[in-house]
Amino acid sequence: VQLQAFGGGLVQAGGSLRVSCAASGRAVSLYRMGWFRQAPGKEREFVAAISRTGTSTSYADSVKDRFTISRDNARNTLYLQMNSLKPEDTAVYYCAADRRSSTLSISRLRYDYEYWGQGTQVTVSS
Repeated sequence: VQLQAFGGGLVQAGGSLRVSCAASGRAVSLYRMGWFRQAPGKEREFVAAISRTGTSTSYADSVKDRFTISRDNARNTLYLQMNSLKPEDTAVYYCAADRRSSTLSISRLRYDYEYWGQGTQVTVSS
């Protein structure tokens, strides 16, 4: 599967933004998926994860109650709705996918993901 993240941009603190990840090559319904982010000089970190059917989700504590991960398997697309954005959310956001037979499985570990998109820049100004 090939992944392409898009929708990043510049937003003021307190604002909202939705980033998307378009999948091609194979049906995205076969993959559990996640969002990670990497700020300059920092390690890539987990943001959110979702199971194949979308029934299971998980969030990093830093984004819980502000970000929502979702997916539309019919459109082969993964989403991350980001609300109440803070300057510390500034990073390149990457989508990732990992093929699993379990429809409920999710992972917060970047090493579990085999496929990665190229990333989209999100910048939050104060």
